[in-house]
Amino acid sequence: MNNVSLTNISKPIKIELSEFSEVFSESMKSKVGLVDLVTKYILKQKGKKIRPLLVLLSSKIAGEVNERTYRGAVLVELLHTATLVHDDVVDNADKRRGFPSINAIWKNKIAVLMGDYLLSRGLMIAVAGKDFDFLKIMTDTVKRMSEGELLQIQKTRKLDINEETYFKIIADKTASLFETCCEIGARSASDNAEFHIAMRKYGEYLGIAFQIKDDILDYEGSAKLFGKPIGGDIKEKKITLPLIYSLAQSTKDEASKIKKLIKSGSKKDSVSEVINFVHAKKGIAYAERIAKEYAEKAKRCLEPFPENASKTSLSTLIDFVIERKQ
Repeated sequence: MNNVSLTNISKPIKIELSEFSEVFSESMKSKVGLVDLVTKYILKQKGKKIRPLLVLLSSKIAGEVNERTYRGAVLVELLHTATLVHDDVVDNADKRRGFPSINAIWKNKIAVLMGDYLLSRGLMIAVAGKDFDFLKIMTDTVKRMSEGELLQIQKTRKLDINEETYFKIIADKTASLFETCCEIGARSASDNAEFHIAMRKYGEYLGIAFQIKDDILDYEGSAKLFGKPIGGDIKEKKITLPLIYSLAQSTKDEASKIKKLIKSGSKKDSVSEVINFVHAKKGIAYAERIAKEYAEKAKRCLEPFPENASKTSLSTLIDFVIERKQ
């Protein structure tokens, strides 16, 4: 895995990514001083930029990056940033990527309004560019992301998530935005409907593999500087694939004992016991296997495309998602 790094993956679009960064910071500018102050703070936090990377690579696998591609990438990143700002308010999070969150510095009211501002900027850019097909895809994605989040909250209260519900939640909450990035990228560069569908499916399978891996890391990851602390999902009473599988392999008594531990909250011993239980029931191995199946499905979606550097990068990105340690 030595050469599987985001830097290597983004090589075919290195110039385009720096162009994107300029267009993105330009798109957030406002005549209101406070808005500019907060957006400058947001821009200082260097995320993985996986979503713009997906838009640009999906454009280049299908054709050439152009003005419309940049607008699509900006739309997606503005929306994504808006949802992160709102998520931190919902979760009362005081950190984001190692920095204090916006709600921690400026309080909830400003954070919610900033999320609204970013979302409306994205919509305005799409309207100005007459990218109505992007808007249609994007508004459906926002709806799905909200529904996925709400379904998870509803189910978390009762701790009754089964595999089918879990896949519905992650398809809506996480994979929908990956799908959108890939479809918007392909649409911006090509009129070939087969390419649009193939990239959309690639995004869906990649997104599902990404989220399963995220959920696995909660049971075995190391709390790196920007990573989530291990066991965070358990403390938040989130039931994910490794645990769903493990509970299904248990007797009624075992399962209710584990659920009681999760309900009892974030005591360190309880979290450790749940993690040990999942390891003992081979929940991690099962989730790893399913993530790999989705990774393979994603790779097959790239078959219709001509061989080029972007195709190689999109294939390598699948390995990166599956093999990452944080």
